[in-house]
Amino acid sequence: MELTGAQILIECLKEQGCDTVFGYPGGTILDVYDVLYQTPEIHHYLVSHEQGAVHAADGYARATGKVGVCFATSGPGCTNFTTGIATAYMDSSPIVAITCNVSSKLLGKDSFQEVDITGITKPITEWNRVVKDVHELADVVRQAFLIARTGRPGPVLIDITKDVTQAKCDYEYVPVEEHRIFEFPNQLSKRLMGGIETREPETAAVERLAQMVEEAERPLLICGGGVVRGRANKEFNEFANRIDSPVAITVMGGGGFVGNDPLSTGMIGMHGSQASNMAVDNCDLLIAVGCRFSDRVALQPSSFASQAKIVQVDIDSTEIGKNVRCDHYVLGDAKRVLELLNEMVPQQSHKVWKEFVFSFPTETQYEEGGDHLTPKQIDDTIARLCPEDTMVATDVGQHQMWAIQHMHYSYPGQLITSGGFGAMGFGLGVAIGAQVGNPDKRVVHITGDGSFRMNCIELATVEHYHLPIISVVFDNTVLGMVHQWQTLIYDQHYSETTLDRGPDWVKLAEAYRLPGWRVSTVTELEDALQKALDGGTGAVIDCVLDPDEMVRPMVPAGQHITNFLAI
Repeated sequence: MELTGAQILIECLKEQGCDTVFGYPGGTILDVYDVLYQTPEIHHYLVSHEQGAVHAADGYARATGKVGVCFATSGPGCTNFTTGIATAYMDSSPIVAITCNVSSKLLGKDSFQEVDITGITKPITEWNRVVKDVHELADVVRQAFLIARTGRPGPVLIDITKDVTQAKCDYEYVPVEEHRIFEFPNQLSKRLMGGIETREPETAAVERLAQMVEEAERPLLICGGGVVRGRANKEFNEFANRIDSPVAITVMGGGGFVGNDPLSTGMIGMHGSQASNMAVDNCDLLIAVGCRFSDRVALQPSSFASQAKIVQVDIDSTEIGKNVRCDHYVLGDAKRVLELLNEMVPQQSHKVWKEFVFSFPTETQYEEGGDHLTPKQIDDTIARLCPEDTMVATDVGQHQMWAIQHMHYSYPGQLITSGGFGAMGFGLGVAIGAQVGNPDKRVVHITGDGSFRMNCIELATVEHYHLPIISVVFDNTVLGMVHQWQTLIYDQHYSETTLDRGPDWVKLAEAYRLPGWRVSTVTELEDALQKALDGGTGAVIDCVLDPDEMVRPMVPAGQHITNFLAI
């Protein structure tokens, strides 16, 4: 049947089973929105800023395992997508960003709101394409979704010229299982080719790893983001208990291994626990599953796990040995590799090794009392009062590290945080996406007063769509993490990190027709949080913290992983 490009786009979304889109309309994409208006099967969520739309699509993807979708118009509309796309790229989150550009005849003429968005986003997408021929549109959309979700997932962008949305051609429904990659390999990026094909792991490589496990006396597992993305948590938990190994968890690995499991050593790296960092420095076999060894984990690559044989299990061949030396590797989907290992490896026991590792603390203890709340008191109260399966979305900074240190996550998507890109302003958007994708669960947005300034406009989205998201603000009146570095490294030169200005967060919440509370004691926090939970609407809780509160431990960038500057 003959359809316009706008109609073909919407039909292709329906092919994918897409029923949720986050976006913000504008001139070049109006034909798409006109068709969307007539498509009740797809629910559109209007955000306050395009960055909020792409973060929401990202949060929806991380929380559901599906591909997230977002719309924006040309020019500033699509450039506002870039931070969110980069965040999804660094954390391997499957989204399809769909933008519309000026008509083909206006491209390259500095037309109103014209921008080369495919050129801008080429380094931060798995693949992108500008569509200037309506006959190509359906295949491009199908390929975009296939690339976004296949192998190592990630963001894809499609830019459609306005004349293509208006032009007509024949459209024929194609089942998802028949969609295919139709470009030659040399036209796809190295990273994409490294992760697009999910092959069966080589038996010899798995057998060699099984042998290494049996020979090891001091094994350590690292649970990385690949365990979460691959929904391999069940197999990973079984493997850890089978080989009786301590487990260190990266920022992106939260929820891949049960956080309160007796084998968990907590977070690893710059703000990792003493148990995790001492374990990696003393193990004789380090198995990293879905972990790229970023500079926040392997702070000093030359000395990282110097006593160990290092093994990487990853779906992406380009990650093998990229940041640290690698003695052995297994390429493949984490779930499948772990399934095979669980069949091969007999039950192990490492009592002496575990006694050594767990002689070090897995969690920092903070002084309680005084006229301010402590980070641990806030996190413990959230964990105690909220339902056990509550999802947590964080922004970036001290509050993020505290939420990972003190709260335990049990399933993929329970913790949603910006690991690789560290994007302040990430939290409320992804909380919206997570809540839309999981309407029966509670979502708590943990943020700082610095980050919240960057996304608080999305409270309008929370209120309008009746999303019961609770924003808990760790309010220390400073840019906390930078303030901490200035304290420890820059001789207390607090250059432009003091937030001695508005807004009043309670009044801001009320301006958005949401309840808000300011609290400074555990009792006040408990009362406010219970009211927010019972109220069933969005809410803001402003928690007063000491400006000099620090995230501990801390290892300075580039230093040996046990060189703790603050404990």
